[in-house]
Amino acid sequence: MPNHAEQLAQELNLSLKNVQGAIDLIDAGNTIPFIARYRKEATGSMDDQVLRNLGDRLEYLRGLDKRKEEVTGSIEAQNAMTPELQAALAGAKTLAEVEDIYRPYRPKRRTRATIAKEKGLDGLAQIIMAQETVKSLEEEAQMYLSEEKGVDSVKDAIDGARDIIAEQISDEADYRIYIRKLTMEEGVITSTAKDEKEQSVYEMYYEFQEQVSKIAGHRVLALNRGEKEKILVVKLIAPEERILQYLHKKVIAGDNANTEAVLEEAVEDSYKRLIAPAIEREVRNELTEKAEDGAIRVFGKNLEQLLMAPPIAGKTVLGWDPAFRTGCKLAVVDETGKVLDTIVVFPTEPQNKVAETKRIVKAMIEKYNISLISVGNGTASRESELVIVDMLKELNRPVQYIITNEAGASVYSASKLATEEFPNFDVGQRSAVSIARRLQDPLAELVKIDPKSIGVGQYQHDMNQKKLSEALGNVVEDCVNNVGVDLNTASASLLEYVSGVSKAIAKNIVNYREENGRFKSRRELLKVAKLGPKAYEQCAGFLRITGGKNPLDATSVHPESYEAATKLLEMLGYQLEDIAGGLTGLSLMAKDTKKLAEQVGIGEITLKDIIRELEKPGRDPRDEMPKPILRSDVLEMKDLKEGMILKGTVRNVIDFGAFVDIGVHQDGLVHISKLTDKKFVKHPLDVVSVGDVVDVKVLQVDMQKKRIQLSMIL
Repeated sequence: MPNHAEQLAQELNLSLKNVQGAIDLIDAGNTIPFIARYRKEATGSMDDQVLRNLGDRLEYLRGLDKRKEEVTGSIEAQNAMTPELQAALAGAKTLAEVEDIYRPYRPKRRTRATIAKEKGLDGLAQIIMAQETVKSLEEEAQMYLSEEKGVDSVKDAIDGARDIIAEQISDEADYRIYIRKLTMEEGVITSTAKDEKEQSVYEMYYEFQEQVSKIAGHRVLALNRGEKEKILVVKLIAPEERILQYLHKKVIAGDNANTEAVLEEAVEDSYKRLIAPAIEREVRNELTEKAEDGAIRVFGKNLEQLLMAPPIAGKTVLGWDPAFRTGCKLAVVDETGKVLDTIVVFPTEPQNKVAETKRIVKAMIEKYNISLISVGNGTASRESELVIVDMLKELNRPVQYIITNEAGASVYSASKLATEEFPNFDVGQRSAVSIARRLQDPLAELVKIDPKSIGVGQYQHDMNQKKLSEALGNVVEDCVNNVGVDLNTASASLLEYVSGVSKAIAKNIVNYREENGRFKSRRELLKVAKLGPKAYEQCAGFLRITGGKNPLDATSVHPESYEAATKLLEMLGYQLEDIAGGLTGLSLMAKDTKKLAEQVGIGEITLKDIIRELEKPGRDPRDEMPKPILRSDVLEMKDLKEGMILKGTVRNVIDFGAFVDIGVHQDGLVHISKLTDKKFVKHPLDVVSVGDVVDVKVLQVDMQKKRIQLSMIL
């Protein structure tokens, strides 16, 4: 099989040497985070995303090669291979092209054409296709009448021959390629309502049409869902007249009066009965696949921003899981994430024990020195917020609150993992703990939840679940390895996302820690069951040990580079112990990196990475992200007035805009057209990301529909 390096280098606009380096590393079983961080010399510093794109495309091309081999083998087994077919297969660029070429040779179920062939009508079909007969068609057909085979009349014979011709036309690869391309370019997607009087979220699609080439991904997914729920009837209208003209021209040569009428019927039957339904399926599948890929990309980007939100360290947090009838579950979590206390209060309907709730919560604030309250944004969040704000005014100490996105908290609290972590807590208590902890360290807490349940996507239940899970899993993996993990405090849930660490190894690391105490060095990882040299190579650089035997264990410097790092420090007049607080200005001392790299025996890119790390050991990339807005007062929807300028946090980004939390229970929508007037916006992600703190202007408030329209153009 070809290695595809040249093709990938051209497609992705990368150097052939670096692409080949990346392919070799992937084939050797290295993980993407490891290659991206520790093999920059070989790849020319490709990041995680470029490497994943390269890996996906490589997998597709290899799958294409495999399918070509299978198809070649099948055609050769039928003794039907020709040099032209061989060349067509070799030149096919997509799986769809390969299947088009293979269609005439694929083993068929019984069709009208195969039944006609069984009746011996193939010869008549060939006579008609040749378009050279001087006899009338009825005379030719007389020769094929057979009582034994069930061809009782001239009409039966001609009908059967026409079925064979229709299938031959349908199987012609070049015709299908042209028709598919024309349908993609000029086709129109339409939708109508099954019942126009029925109210639904799909009303804008009750009389809808848009060109296939221009339809946005989110509209494709909306149409699919409406069709699945049996509210919409969706159709693809192809340029039928143009297509039939094309087929007539291709099939009907000259003006043989004896065969022309039958061939015209065969062309029309072939297109309407065989080609059009198949092309409609293929085009709609392609639109859906592209829409899903786009939605997955947006979901992944949103998830990345959420996971990379900066932790709020050093605060004891009160997690507040709001509810009505069953009461609000509270959990006090200290700055290390340890649960100190839990309780249930009933400040909301139907009990309305506001005074009692205030008394209990005030006592907890005093007892545990709580400085921050994390309130889930679910049912009764608004009512809880009003009680909290009222209570904060009565305190003599600074306490702030934040409304936290609790998506997935209930999924986590009912999970096997949560049961193992808190066997004596009920689901409400576990949820309150999660709401508190996801503020203290969003990444460490959110990895415990299925990424699909975190609620920063769109139409996630309507798409290929395997593809979505893989993509989101890759995002979590990249985030975890980008930040790095404390080997002595990380949960198994966090460890299993570390490069080279499987679920089994993650559990073994935690078990080893419980049996032997803290890890004192990275080398100790090799004593963990099932963690061999390859897994150690992949994971060691991402696992940090503070206060261990070797100060380099607390950095992202890989153990394979310890000797070079130590040599570099000695050359610049430092000891290993000096790196603990960071060696500010090291890069100024190490100006000639090319010469230094040669002297210490490593690549220049790797050397620069080591210098950057030694200047600020164990740096957290999340520190550069915008900090969440902490509040001490409340704003209600009825307080909003058109023209008000407010500060808000982007909660979700979708194809047509962004939802922004402005401190009222309902997030407001900034439509894509209102994100900026400085440039054309192709996608909202070009302007905003989840977690961004932005200034917005209130455009419109619809109290009845609970909708808020905002603008970032102030």
